Amino acid sequence: MGTHQINKNWLTLETINDIVSNNKQLQLSEEATDLVVKCRTYLDHKMSTNDKPIYGINTGFGSLCDTEISADNLEDLQRNLVMSHACGMGEEVPQDIVKLMLLLKIQGLSYGHSGVQLVTLQRLVDFYNNDVFPVVYQQGSLGASGDLAPLAHLSLPLLGLGEVNYQGKKITGAAINKQFGWDEIHLQSKEGLALLNGTQFMSAYGIHALLRATKLNTLADLITAVSIDAYDGRISPFNDLVHKVRPHDGQFLTARNIQKALEGSEIIAQEKAHVQDPYSFRCSPQVHGASRDAIAHVQSVFEKEINAVTDNPTVFPDEDEIISAGNFHGQPLAISLDYLGIAIAELGSISERRTYKLIGGERGLPAFLVANPGLNSGLMIAQYAAASVVSQNKQLATPCSIDTIDSSNGQEDHVSMGANAATKVYRMVDNLEKILGIEILNAAQGLEFRKPLNSSSIISDFITAYRNSVPFIQNDIEMHPLIEKSIQFVKQHSSKLSTKGFFHK
Repeated sequence: MGTHQINKNWLTLETINDIVSNNKQLQLSEEATDLVVKCRTYLDHKMSTNDKPIYGINTGFGSLCDTEISADNLEDLQRNLVMSHACGMGEEVPQDIVKLMLLLKIQGLSYGHSGVQLVTLQRLVDFYNNDVFPVVYQQGSLGASGDLAPLAHLSLPLLGLGEVNYQGKKITGAAINKQFGWDEIHLQSKEGLALLNGTQFMSAYGIHALLRATKLNTLADLITAVSIDAYDGRISPFNDLVHKVRPHDGQFLTARNIQKALEGSEIIAQEKAHVQDPYSFRCSPQVHGASRDAIAHVQSVFEKEINAVTDNPTVFPDEDEIISAGNFHGQPLAISLDYLGIAIAELGSISERRTYKLIGGERGLPAFLVANPGLNSGLMIAQYAAASVVSQNKQLATPCSIDTIDSSNGQEDHVSMGANAATKVYRMVDNLEKILGIEILNAAQGLEFRKPLNSSSIISDFITAYRNSVPFIQNDIEMHPLIEKSIQFVKQHSSKLSTKGFFHK
């Protein structure tokens, strides 16, 4: 299991993959503890010696920022903030996303610029380590002022309110505190705002999507190699010389992945009757590669974000400054999530085109990849299904970040809609798994018709593993169970891949 120390070291996608994959526990480092205590001590001293309004600390929130709050009411102010902002709607956020929200909120508060009590931060760590997942809802955030509604739901159980999912059951915040012997947290000045301001809902969804998309991008290369052999394609479009003269990193790496996957194939080595292949095969390095480069860019944006302080106001003890600004605004994430969605949509789009070519009865393959076509419909409607999901992803690729709406009586007059972009991309990754599941179903089926020629050892091992779940289709059978098994294979196989790639260290 192991332990990950929360400190000021740069948190990367690879680090998060390691934490999540190995189910590591979190522990506050001595450095993080000292910074949090120092900031809280500074803030308490500031409050005892200052009689001026400081936004969110002794004032109301949003358009109520000019309303001063007496010292006697500061705890009620913060508690009321959490309760009143818990306005989430829709489906529950998946628990693996909630776990990432906890991790990222802990990371953001650990820098000592938020003014939280150590006991508050430690309780979030306790939630994470004990798999106590607050019930959070997918709708309600505008992606500016932070993810207010989702983070309010994340914070309610600290106060003995709301609900949590624990060991497969949904119980109240009060019940989970009683079960663990935890006292409810009494929020001090600024704490409620520190918990609710921030981009951890958008960030958690984005990191989750990036982890999956990075691995699916590599798996798509491998599945493409299977399709190329099934279609009796040519190896020449993947020659290094071609990609060195157009030196996009993603293009070169995709070509190298496909080239290595096909190495040793008797099918790829045989003489071809055709001069070139359709774009969906021949241009896969250019298309997959563009998505790979887009994903890398989005990763760089998100790695900056998850290592940042995104609540407001920001406390600087050493400089004796408490600054109200806008680090909670999700625009960098919203634009990047839209970009990520386009990259995901394109991986699915070109995958379905390869499926379409495989069922066309060309290059010695039977129509719809089945014996006795006509009596059998084979994989005809599997391609329909893929096309349907591809079109849904195209529709979902419409950007959210260009939208905005007034809120809080016009005080918050431009918002990012990054939360909608984040939940949308989650659906798009799910859809990509379905599309790739149908491509591998077709590619594996087509490869059988190339026997007695053998494919490469990499592809043969891959298809052997696939055949443990999904059999060759001799005659028409009920298709839905096979498609579901194929999608599950894609999910399971991609989850085992490194974020660095399959063929690359």
